[in-house]
Amino acid sequence: MAKKYGSVPNVIYEIYNEPLADTDWSTTVKPYAEELIARIRAIDPDNLIIVGTQTWAQDVDKAAADPIKGFDNIAYALHFYAGSHKQELRDKAKKALDSGIALMVTEWGSVNANGDGDIDREEAQRWLAFMREHNLSHCMWALNDKKEGASMLKPRTKPDGNWTDADLTAAGLFAKEIVRAWDKTDYSGSK
Repeated sequence: MAKKYGSVPNVIYEIYNEPLADTDWSTTVKPYAEELIARIRAIDPDNLIIVGTQTWAQDVDKAAADPIKGFDNIAYALHFYAGSHKQELRDKAKKALDSGIALMVTEWGSVNANGDGDIDREEAQRWLAFMREHNLSHCMWALNDKKEGASMLKPRTKPDGNWTDADLTAAGLFAKEIVRAWDKTDYSGSK
């Protein structure tokens, strides 16, 4: 991938997506990431590399306690689902940020961690405030038409991109609302 796309400035590498909880950071995930990063950097010296963290990209505190050194433009993946992941995970993320590592939310959803359920609007607003406060880039899950709460498109929606609000699920309408109002909305709840 680095040979083919390394000269493209908007390429982001995400290595080791969602290591499981029992996959040790210091002895497994970190050494694997260091080896891959070295290989990528030999070809592509500057594009962003996102490193997965344990427990489905939630143990950013463990990565912060033993960070990867010697490489530039590295960040660590953080994943959350508003219906399942609350203040405890934000506290772990804040601790990691305070230690000086960079985070990118490469997957988040407004529903439960299993991808289903109703939107947890209040918790999603807290997460949006957190991401805005800490200038975290983020990607919302999932632009698909699977029959589950996280899907932004209703089942059997055409994949042509010419979607109307009638093609969007509650999660899709919520995502549209977030994107349209990003620069105008105070997600902190203080206004």
